[in-house]
Amino acid sequence: AEQRTMGAPSTQAHKPLEIGCKLLCRWRDEQYWMCEVIERRQNFETSEWQYYVHYLSFNRRMDEWVNIDRFDLGAQETTGDGKKVTRNIKRKFDESHHAEEEGELDPITLKEHEEATKVKNISRIAIGKYQMETWYFSPFPKEYNNCDTLYWCEYDLNYFARKEQLERYMRTRCKRFHPPGDEIYRGAGMAVYEIDSRVERVFCENLCLLAKLFLDHKTLYYDVQPFLFYVICHCDDQGAHMVGYFSKERFSAEDYNLACILTLPCYQRRGYGKFMITISYELSKREQKLGTPERPLSDLGLVSYRSYWAQKLLEILYKHKGTISIKELSDMTSFRPEDIISTLQALDLLKYFGGQHSVFISPKMIETYVNKKDNSPPVDSNGIRWIPHSERGKVKAPDTPGAGPATVPPS
Repeated sequence: AEQRTMGAPSTQAHKPLEIGCKLLCRWRDEQYWMCEVIERRQNFETSEWQYYVHYLSFNRRMDEWVNIDRFDLGAQETTGDGKKVTRNIKRKFDESHHAEEEGELDPITLKEHEEATKVKNISRIAIGKYQMETWYFSPFPKEYNNCDTLYWCEYDLNYFARKEQLERYMRTRCKRFHPPGDEIYRGAGMAVYEIDSRVERVFCENLCLLAKLFLDHKTLYYDVQPFLFYVICHCDDQGAHMVGYFSKERFSAEDYNLACILTLPCYQRRGYGKFMITISYELSKREQKLGTPERPLSDLGLVSYRSYWAQKLLEILYKHKGTISIKELSDMTSFRPEDIISTLQALDLLKYFGGQHSVFISPKMIETYVNKKDNSPPVDSNGIRWIPHSERGKVKAPDTPGAGPATVPPS
């Protein structure tokens, strides 16, 4: 059996568990999973110990503080691997973190990173009408360490240790109801704001601190100036509510059009990741460049982009009559030729025949992709009003109907 329900844990007095020991711990599904004790702390008022554990079969974002009654003390180990994860459990965790993982670090840097960030310092955040548990450590100032809940202004990303502080700030000091920067897109209830880190440094730093709570290998905290940030919002009569963001280098020698991407957990599985990727390629088209995400891509990031590339390419092939070259596909999409080729190869559609490579695809496969349910918000390219930074000052951005300042509720 891959997992089992244990009997009631012992409540007898015990010595504190050693850091590094491995034993079974009751998880949220009421099943017991092998874990390792990473850190411990004592409540000096009650003398009770708490333990920060890493479940060996799960991603680090599932690490948490637990009390002694969560352990099966009769199954303690000092060595061994975690239990196997069932296919259904693994799929659930992978889907909850499907497209926002940072690129892989080299082994030495990864080990140093995991050691420095092994214990989460913020348990959960409250932003707008949502509360969500955090996944990873983020380097907030020391006075916020071990803060159970961090409260955020969803418009300017100021954060507070107490709910009362946020409420007072919203009543007396918060004067806008949308992110700073320039609104570059408005359509179908969505808005995109471009924030220049040289102008709004504190906002961008706070955005990176927020993102680090949900991105394990993100290393950009305070060096934000080389980047531009694009905050995606859902708009209603209360204002523009942040859904997620992506960043890109201000000047990229490799013409990367996306450096980091995050959809807040409360908005995931709604297609916002695809929406942001689409926006990034629309900006590349206006720059008259071929875009690609920053390398290296994580495994999940590659899966997300491959899915996006495949759908866009097959949509074109579905409508196109006659022959079409890789270069023509690249010109139509702003995808790099190597991304197109690798996607077609991954789908086993690119064949070498008669001295040249050709795409062989069945109508059924095209229809499967074209008719695949798409829950992402549509992007109307006519709703984008944005001029490449290299062209700023040469021409004036045209007014676009429907793209104006964010809706601001009456005071």
